[in-house]
Amino acid sequence: YSGLLLIVLAAALCCYTGKILIACLYEENEDGQLIRVRDTYEDIANACCKKLSPSLGGLVVNVTQVVELIMTCILYLVVSGNLLSHSFPYIPVTEKTWSVIAFVTLLPCIFIRTLKIVSKLSQLCSLVHFVIIFVVITYCLTQMHQWSWAKFRLSLEFENFLVSVGVIIFSYTSQIFLPTLEGNMKNPGEFRCMLNWTHFFACILKTIFALTAFLTWGEKTKEVITDNLPSFLETLVNLCLLTKALLSYPLPFFAATEIVYSCIPNDNHSNYSSPLLALTVRGSFLLLTLLMAMFTPHFALLMGLSGSVTGAAMTFLLPSLFHLKLKWKKLSFLEKCADICVFILGFLCSLAGIVCSIKGLLKIFG
Repeated sequence: YSGLLLIVLAAALCCYTGKILIACLYEENEDGQLIRVRDTYEDIANACCKKLSPSLGGLVVNVTQVVELIMTCILYLVVSGNLLSHSFPYIPVTEKTWSVIAFVTLLPCIFIRTLKIVSKLSQLCSLVHFVIIFVVITYCLTQMHQWSWAKFRLSLEFENFLVSVGVIIFSYTSQIFLPTLEGNMKNPGEFRCMLNWTHFFACILKTIFALTAFLTWGEKTKEVITDNLPSFLETLVNLCLLTKALLSYPLPFFAATEIVYSCIPNDNHSNYSSPLLALTVRGSFLLLTLLMAMFTPHFALLMGLSGSVTGAAMTFLLPSLFHLKLKWKKLSFLEKCADICVFILGFLCSLAGIVCSIKGLLKIFG
């Protein structure tokens, strides 16, 4: 019950912080009209920290964004290798080798230059995602005769709950991409409506998925839901998940390389340095994600640790803090209270995630 409540709460909070983050891009002119005076998360951070240092805020935000995006890219490679090894257990190939094979299919990413190509791949990713949800929920519905509400317990295992907090919040995070997304919309005025509907439908799908799966398997529900499916469906869904992971990779990869590339001073006198530099940055990032996917021990715990810091910061802490800083005089009392509550909640989530991740690492390296 707490998990289902958390799915709904996380959707509402992430939707709210997305809106206030975009509000920080705009200022009112003399006629009271909202004008977009900032373009990126970095610009918002610099505006908030300009009295302390003109570029300090942007530097902190850029580093945080790049770390989170790189870790996400690595996660997709690790997941791809894991799914391939589970889908073809009879082939004598290690999981790391499967990750290299998945990496080869991602090499064309170094030639992606526009967000339009990324959006097409993300659209395909969403279609595959719907196929996965449809297959799993359909199978669960065929097992409806076994459902029992008695499988739900009212007791709460606090440490497991904290882990689920991080997982559920991570599944909603999109704040890094929102300024660019809003700036590229044909009608930016529809942004708030778009954000409401996408978070609403995401919440509905996640809730139905979680509820039907748990009613079907109860305490036997695995961390990876495909492990609960019959073998013929498990392979099909694993391959769909593999496709989804590979199609998901270009978005964080493109965003990370664009951030780094924009921070590098460009030589305007050279006709070929800019494209060559862009290819070098993308190629280096691609190779970095592979090396870290192959040689980082206990990556899941490391991902949890970095995600607890960067994920909570980019999703809750910074949007609420920046909104309070830039809009303080124009906010109502309730809006100020909402921002402060989101900031405190984000801080507690981050702290809890850090403690759990460090505890896990200490247990392993004990």
